[in-house]
Amino acid sequence: MYNQENCKFSKTHEWAFIEGGSAAVGISDHAQHEISDIVFVELPKIGDKVEAGKRAAVIESVKSASDFYSPLSGEVIEVNNAVASDPSLVNKAPHGEGWIYKIKLSNPSEADSLLSFADYKAAL
Repeated sequence: MYNQENCKFSKTHEWAFIEGGSAAVGISDHAQHEISDIVFVELPKIGDKVEAGKRAAVIESVKSASDFYSPLSGEVIEVNNAVASDPSLVNKAPHGEGWIYKIKLSNPSEADSLLSFADYKAAL
């Protein structure tokens, strides 16, 4: 499955696990700690086009609602309905069962601008 070491990170705390021409995305462990107890996740729809750095979903906690920015551009090919049913999965396993959606990449070279886990961790 996904883990921090095999993902790339945006400066806004989203991660991407890139495999071939697609990617699974979610929020970092650091971000889920900051957001606190997640109570709702608004997922994009399959077929939606997402753009790197633009809002793609919403994550609500007991404290506030936060926009989720897509780390990469592409078309949504799968959403994690388990997270919609049990948003606490994002807190319990942000790099595992708590992924948000998967996309077919439209511009794979965007991944070059994402951070390795070591660089992300250093930036915190």
